[in-house]
Amino acid sequence: MRFNKTVKTVLLLLLASIFLVLNFWFENAYLWLSFGFVLLSILLFLVRFESRKVEPRELVLLAVLASIAAVGRIPFASIPSVQPTTFVIMMSGYVFGAESGFVIGAVAALASNMIMGQGPWTPWQMTAWGLVGLTAGLLRGTWVMNKKWGRILFGAVWGFLFGWIMNIWGFLAVVQSGSGVGFKAFLLYFASSAVFDTFHSVSNVILLLVFGDVWLKILTRFKRKYGLLE
Repeated sequence: MRFNKTVKTVLLLLLASIFLVLNFWFENAYLWLSFGFVLLSILLFLVRFESRKVEPRELVLLAVLASIAAVGRIPFASIPSVQPTTFVIMMSGYVFGAESGFVIGAVAALASNMIMGQGPWTPWQMTAWGLVGLTAGLLRGTWVMNKKWGRILFGAVWGFLFGWIMNIWGFLAVVQSGSGVGFKAFLLYFASSAVFDTFHSVSNVILLLVFGDVWLKILTRFKRKYGLLE
């Protein structure tokens, strides 16, 4: 069972890597790549339930959580890097599992960019937020994530990791344009986003402190009462 879960995790990470590489080869096809990314990640999610029939209400739940995560970006769009999206994805992955968290993260990024603006950065955001849900699900059985301070630390760390993943896209885009850059420029590029990453990290911590226990209680109750995504 654990071996199968490891294989699925590796496949998800490999899938994300392939789409990021394709995004540079076919930069103008980023939207099609994004939809393909979502479809394939959902297929991998469905493999999780190969031993039983997937309930429509489970898919509806994923869609609702992804929608909440996506809409959560809009009211805070004017505040750099402050958004509840990461919080929603993290809590969803923690309660419903790694595959569910990855799908919610990827769909939320694609859906929110329908309003915020699509671009070559979309697959990278889908991967970054998908990894938030994936890692939250993978670590949910550990002593760290079972403690409130551990979940807060997880959210704080991902505030920076998300920014660093997006920095890699931005830096590679500069390199791809033919601009001459070196290691010093690479460090400066990452350092320039430190303030925004800190905002993201702090907002995650505040949301976890204020709403973390409530969300955990509500999502866990839904899961147990209706037998969702067991």
